[in-house]
Amino acid sequence: MGKLVGKSQCRDILLGVGLLWATMALVLWPEQAMGAMRDGLKLCSNVILPSLFPFFVLSSLVVELGMSRYLGRLLEPVMAPLFRVNGNCAAALALGFIGGYPVGARTAIQIYENGQCSRTEAERMLAFCNNSGPAFILGVVGAGVFGSGTAGLLLYLAHLLASLMVGVLFRFYKPGERPQTRRRRGPEFQAASFPKAFTTSVAGSLQSTLNICAFILFFTVFLRILAYAGILTTAAHILSALLAPLGMDQTWAERLLTGLVEVSSGVSSLTDGTLSGRLSMAAFMLGWAGVSVHCQVLAFLGDSGLSIRTYVAGKLLHGGISAFLAHLLFRIIPLSSPASFYLTEQTEAIAHLDFHQALTISAVASWGVWLVFLALTVYVVQKNSGKGRPNVV
Repeated sequence: MGKLVGKSQCRDILLGVGLLWATMALVLWPEQAMGAMRDGLKLCSNVILPSLFPFFVLSSLVVELGMSRYLGRLLEPVMAPLFRVNGNCAAALALGFIGGYPVGARTAIQIYENGQCSRTEAERMLAFCNNSGPAFILGVVGAGVFGSGTAGLLLYLAHLLASLMVGVLFRFYKPGERPQTRRRRGPEFQAASFPKAFTTSVAGSLQSTLNICAFILFFTVFLRILAYAGILTTAAHILSALLAPLGMDQTWAERLLTGLVEVSSGVSSLTDGTLSGRLSMAAFMLGWAGVSVHCQVLAFLGDSGLSIRTYVAGKLLHGGISAFLAHLLFRIIPLSSPASFYLTEQTEAIAHLDFHQALTISAVASWGVWLVFLALTVYVVQKNSGKGRPNVV
C-alpha cells in the first residue's frame, strides 16, 4: 500500500499546524507580542536605520558609479591569489567589514548582478564578506555585554581573522574556475550617471533597510512567544541533553538557541558564566549571524541564481573558527589591561547613543569611506590618463 501522506503533504500539514499555533499564541499572549514589537521598533529606529541606511547608499553608489572597477584594478593582485576572485569584489569585502550585516552580502550580490564578477566569485564572496560591523561588536557586545573595550577588540579581531580564513578556504570552491580578469570579462558594465545612480541608490537602500527591519520585528516577536510558550526551554533541555558530554547545561543551550535565531538577542543573554565560555559563544554567534540575518540575505538573493548553500556553509565555518580564535586570544590578551577602561568609556558612549547622534555618526562614517573610494577613483583615472582612456565607463 502506498504512502497515505507524501512528503509535500506532510510539509503542508506541518506548516498549517505552525500557522495555527502562531495565531493562537498571538491571541493568548497579546501583551507580550506587543511588547516584543515595541522593543523591535526601538531597535530598528535607534540602531538599524541609522547604521545600515547610509552604508547601503554608499555600497550602491560604489557599484552603480563603477568605482568598484577602478578599485578592483588596484586590489586585483591581492584578491585573486588569496580568495580567487577579481578585484571588483574588494568593495564587498571592505564594506562588509565596516558596514555590518548584511551590507557585504548585498554589495556582493549587486556586483554580480551588474556583471562585474562571475557566479562562482559571487558565491565565494557570500561565504565570508557578510560580517558584523565594529560599532556593534565594540559598543553593544564589548562595552554593553562584557563591560570591557578589550573584550570587544578581542571579539572583533577574532571575527575579522575568521572571516579572512573562511575566504581563503573557499578559494578552493569550484577550483576549476579562475577569477575574471580585465582580458576576460563578461558583458561590459556601463556605469550610470550620478543623478540616476544617486536616486536609484537612495530608493533601493530605503527599501532594503525596511526589509531588514521587517525580519527583525518578526524574529523579535517570534522569540518572545517561544519563550512564553515554554518551547524554547523545552528545546534547550533537549539540546543540553545531547551536548552534555561537552559540558553544556540548559542555560547555555537556551542562549545558544537564541543566538542561532537572532544574534543581538543571543549575545545580550551572555551576562553571566565563565568569561572564556561567554567570549567563545559570543564569537560563534557573531560569526554565524543568526537566522534573521540569513533571511535578510535570502531576500537580496531573489532570482539571482546564486546558491545559498555556500553562504550557510561559510557562516557555520565563520562561527566555529571565531569561537576557537576567541578562546585562543583570551589566553594571550589580558583583559585587565589599563587601556580597556578608556576603550570601554568610548564604546559605551556609542552603545547608548540616541537616534539623532547615531544617525549623524553613521552618516559621517559612511560618507567618509565614500570619499576614500572617490579619492582612489580619481587617482586611478589620473594614473591611466596617460595610457589611454579607460573603456570600462
